[in-house]
Amino acid sequence: MRKSMKVFQATAAVSLLAMTLAACGSNGEANDANVSASAPASEVNKPTLKRLGIYSTEDMNAHPVAKFLEDKTGYKVQYDTLPKDKAPEKLNLLMASGEDYDTVQYYADTAALALYSDYAHQGALTDLTPLIDKYGPNIKKAISQQSLDAVKIDGKVYALPSIQSYKIGSSILIRKDWVEKVGMQMPTTTEELKAVLKAFKDKDPGGHGDQDVPLTISGDKAMLDDIVGAFGLASAWNDVEGKLVPRALDPSFKDYVTYVSDLYKGGLLDNQFVVNKAATTMEKFTSGKAGAMIAHWADIPKINEALQKTDPNAKFEFLGALKGPNGEAGLSANTGFDRLTFIPKASKHPEDAIKWINATLDPVTFKGLSIGEEGKHYKVENGAYMPILPIFNDERAPANNYMSGMDEANYPQYWQARVRKDPALFQQFDLLNNKQPDAVKIANPLGLAPYLPNYSKNNGPLEAMVSEYTIKLIAGAEQLSGIADFQAKYKAAGAEDSMKEVNDWYAKTKK
Repeated sequence: MRKSMKVFQATAAVSLLAMTLAACGSNGEANDANVSASAPASEVNKPTLKRLGIYSTEDMNAHPVAKFLEDKTGYKVQYDTLPKDKAPEKLNLLMASGEDYDTVQYYADTAALALYSDYAHQGALTDLTPLIDKYGPNIKKAISQQSLDAVKIDGKVYALPSIQSYKIGSSILIRKDWVEKVGMQMPTTTEELKAVLKAFKDKDPGGHGDQDVPLTISGDKAMLDDIVGAFGLASAWNDVEGKLVPRALDPSFKDYVTYVSDLYKGGLLDNQFVVNKAATTMEKFTSGKAGAMIAHWADIPKINEALQKTDPNAKFEFLGALKGPNGEAGLSANTGFDRLTFIPKASKHPEDAIKWINATLDPVTFKGLSIGEEGKHYKVENGAYMPILPIFNDERAPANNYMSGMDEANYPQYWQARVRKDPALFQQFDLLNNKQPDAVKIANPLGLAPYLPNYSKNNGPLEAMVSEYTIKLIAGAEQLSGIADFQAKYKAAGAEDSMKEVNDWYAKTKK
């Protein structure tokens, strides 16, 4: 559900790719000819397709979904996967060597989009537009034109995007029973949160004295979900008087840092947060030594299981969007894409690859791929798709690894069957995603932006630069008086170029 990748440099691999393509340029020209002129494969004698996907613990070829798709589409597919570690490097090598995969499914974060753009510009990908026009009626119905436009490179569609399945991932998870023990209500503002955390510190509802911490976070958490939104900074880029501004240059950045550093100075934020790992914060919360933490709803089952062993009477709940000093509130909302599927130029069967993808996006087939058969894998209660366990998990858990784009109108509802398998999980997912008003779900305005070279190149290093500096500010290793100097260095490191490029695009979208 969640995927993260290290920002990486692909220069050497792209150079290798360029040389490889130059060496086999005639093969690429032949492939272009095949797209436009070759006769489609016989419906009786369909070729076996080769698909490369992201890492999976499942045997993709033996899973029931593979058989389901073969029966529905008539295509047998050989599923290969990238390794868990160093996946970008492996993908670069496979692309550079001309491995004849018919489709490749990969991530869609900033680093991956930069790699996708490199592949397109080096001529390593098939332009999908004529294939979709000829063989993709289901693709056109399932994937919006807005989504297809967002992945265009030089006006051409080289990949099919899969949208994010849900909006809100993380917020502050708080011990509701501790709030009740100190005689307070669940906080709804930043000041109320500070008061509750102070009560946790002073009244010791956890019963461990000085060993307890009111709020624990990990050392890589500079922008604290929910709190950052209360200062108008829910997204990495926000509209300030009609222009998009990154957090570090936003006028509210100083106010946010002041609030969080005050928590730290007051003993309300874990004084060991700088060295904390994610597992450390989890252990502190589930052992009953922390009253609150930043958590993702996907971690609720293991949090609940571990905490119940510590204290069977423990209660926890996500906080909704907190209001800040100026009445702002916001939870960072997913936008843009989770994955991309492209057809390498080395594919031997580009037409059949598109035909297969189109067949998987037939509405009935896609629903069956996503959640299986009604009465066997799921049931419908009050309009909601409810999984039938354990067969749903056994036969549909990794379904998204088989998708090449998705039915954007229906998949977000199909997908929620996955979080209904655990009552505690769904309760917290529901609170963040279904019960929060749309106004507080703040999407990154760049989520559906086209490829922007400067932004894509600079964003990863700049985010790391801001994160490191912000953590130092919170912990007192840097002083607020030095923000202007930092901002000057930040602009010079690429932020100024990115802002110009981003706002040139943003101005056009508002016309």
